[in-house]
Amino acid sequence: MASVAATSAHDPCIHVDLDQLRRLGSQARTLTFLPRQPAASVLNGRHASKLRGRGLNFEELREYVDGDDIRTMDWKVTARTGKPHVRVYTEERDRPTLLIVDQRMSMYFGSRVFLKSVIAAEAAALAAHRVLAQGDRIGGLVFGDEVIAEHRPARSHKALNQVLTSIAKANALLHADAPVAAALPLNKVLRSALRIAKTNALIMVFSDFDGTDDQTDALIAALARSNDLILFNIADPLADGIPADLRMTVTDGHLQAELNTGDGKVHQRLRDMLQGRAAIVQTWSRKYGVPVLPLTTVEPAADQIRQLLGHGRVPR
Repeated sequence: MASVAATSAHDPCIHVDLDQLRRLGSQARTLTFLPRQPAASVLNGRHASKLRGRGLNFEELREYVDGDDIRTMDWKVTARTGKPHVRVYTEERDRPTLLIVDQRMSMYFGSRVFLKSVIAAEAAALAAHRVLAQGDRIGGLVFGDEVIAEHRPARSHKALNQVLTSIAKANALLHADAPVAAALPLNKVLRSALRIAKTNALIMVFSDFDGTDDQTDALIAALARSNDLILFNIADPLADGIPADLRMTVTDGHLQAELNTGDGKVHQRLRDMLQGRAAIVQTWSRKYGVPVLPLTTVEPAADQIRQLLGHGRVPR
């Protein structure tokens, strides 16, 4: 559903543009999506072991010397030769990162400051800037109701610009007069992610997770099994407490409907729908050890992510 508040293509709370997404690079400098996190980061603690970071390449087998980590001991070779040997590894120079950015009409809603689509776009842009800056490859799947823009991960500013451009273009297509179209299933996008990200990739999903089902659960499990997966759940504060006397008009661009939450059945249905998505995402977190970063439409994405990762607000 879409907000019926007066909109402007130039209002940064309603739409993003490419320059806006590019400027976020300066605000991403202190962020990190690597396993070592600040103490207050939501990626620290019980999820720390789930973030693998870059993979390791085997370099050589050699005799043990004082100071070597005993955990690298090759016990089979040690037993065969009678001398302690260790396996030497080096960290991969980079790894692929895939951003899955939801810009469907379900994201074109906000009861407070921003629309969900804007928060998702800015959060993904922040992640894209930081991933490239830390030396990893950046790619993305940016999708609206009818199309998917697919970018294979690459380590270049050109790759970053391509992802940001697709986000800005998808966001610009969202407006109250947009043609009615069946929403592109999230499952289709997740299957594309499985095709691109085989193993040891970092996958970040920015979505309100509209339209999930049992197959979504299986796809999330498959992605988390061989990759680092982080879910950014974009929600509106309306989900936390729907007023019992709220009257609003929602539209899909052609049809519109009046919602009156004074009606008990309407109120219950809205609450179940909005809170149900968050419950599903938290279930994935518990079942598969997937970190979840909850984002709302109340504050800028940069402020929220910095706080969730253990930093203060963005200096103004």
